[in-house]
Amino acid sequence: METAFSCGLVWLRRDLRVHDNAALYHALKNCRQVHVAFVFDTAILDALPRADRRVEFIRESLVELDQRLAELGGEGRGLIVGHGVAEHDIPRLAHQLGALAVFASHDDEPLAQQRDAKVRGHLADHGIAFHTCKDHVIFERQEVMTQSGTAFSVFTPYKNAWLRKVNDFYLKAYPVERYAAHLAPRPEALCQPVPRLSDLDFEVTNLKDLHIQAGESGGQSLLSDFLNRIDAYGQRRDFPAVKGPSYLSVHLRFGTVSIRQLAREAHARMIAGSEGAAVWLSELIWRDFYVQVLANFTHVGKGESFKREYDTIHWDHGPHGHKLFEAWCEGRTGYPLVDAAMRQLNQTGYMHNRLRMVVASFLCKDLGVDWRWGEKYFAQQLNDFDLSANNGGWQWASSSGCDAQPYFRIFNPVSQSEKFDAEGKFIRRYVPELSGLSAKAIHAPWLAGELELQAAAVELGKTYPRPIVDHAEAREKTLDRYAVVKKKAA
Repeated sequence: METAFSCGLVWLRRDLRVHDNAALYHALKNCRQVHVAFVFDTAILDALPRADRRVEFIRESLVELDQRLAELGGEGRGLIVGHGVAEHDIPRLAHQLGALAVFASHDDEPLAQQRDAKVRGHLADHGIAFHTCKDHVIFERQEVMTQSGTAFSVFTPYKNAWLRKVNDFYLKAYPVERYAAHLAPRPEALCQPVPRLSDLDFEVTNLKDLHIQAGESGGQSLLSDFLNRIDAYGQRRDFPAVKGPSYLSVHLRFGTVSIRQLAREAHARMIAGSEGAAVWLSELIWRDFYVQVLANFTHVGKGESFKREYDTIHWDHGPHGHKLFEAWCEGRTGYPLVDAAMRQLNQTGYMHNRLRMVVASFLCKDLGVDWRWGEKYFAQQLNDFDLSANNGGWQWASSSGCDAQPYFRIFNPVSQSEKFDAEGKFIRRYVPELSGLSAKAIHAPWLAGELELQAAAVELGKTYPRPIVDHAEAREKTLDRYAVVKKKAA
């Protein structure tokens, strides 16, 4: 086979796996010798808390990836790991290795785009090519468009077009293993193990206590478990106390599992008649949808509403708003389901998708707090934080996004609790001070009788807060707040 380059460098970012890795495949196919590198980018890491589960997840995934490269390519092969500013370190490393091309997967986040533009320029100064490719979605950018050639802003027609276009070609895996002989041994000076967290100035978190297994093996283990119950996904996914979701979102975020594998499994099972697989595939398509929204409507990645008229809404940015926001962040709003969800997020870095909608609606439409504050807090806390999905979800909840819920649709946190955690199992796990209440009283303890509160050792205002807002009153204020949007639309 003729190769285009004598030496190439693969720069891993959000594709931390060997199997079915698009950038690695293209490099191995087009270069006689291929090195693989990852940089712990201080431009990103410096802003993170020192105990960040995502950094530990990445580090553990890289340890496994390093081992897989050695198993695949033979002795001396492995991952080159740097710690510095990636936009400088990658061009420097490529030049040092004598690489004629650098390969990476696409990343449409605004800061990543700026970084990649600088890297491309630095590489060009050395006469080195920069090739990027699609990897973390099935369809990206302008691959699925309306009949008039514009980007979709409504999900259902996008989904229909997605399903019409998808076929075996788009779902097949890249045969990385076929070209494994082109993996090059690392120079002796670069044969260093993956840095420990302490070397990166980060702390060990509770990742292992949470039984979150990183790397390709972790992703495959979760997928195997989920496929045994995927048929019931549609019936179970909305109940936070039930094992319904796939829990693969963090693996999708960091590419320790291939989206092609997941979509292939879901699509095949949907064709075979699985309703649960069809619902799950729809969720994967939502993920593609939000990625293409970020790529085609770039203002959403700059803190602006998709529907610009929603930027005229007057949020409570004053001291009162800050006080409400702090109570929301800390899980002490007095609404048990909201508090349980926020405590789950703070303790584990995970939040059930139904609850993400509930707490987002509560922040914007019960507390009158800017959705951007919630978006930023989720970005800090979520293990699976992804700008496109996080922004899309928050704008959906605040009604400012594409294909969002109407502004007058306001989740009632009590009825949501009664419907999706009827027995209060989820609430009892994360708000144990209410565990003694009955299944009826636990959703709205302020409505419980004094005798039941006493028997459960619940003292409102002391052991558990009273509601910080009245939902009915808050709903009327929200309708007034959104009236400015209604007037503009009229």
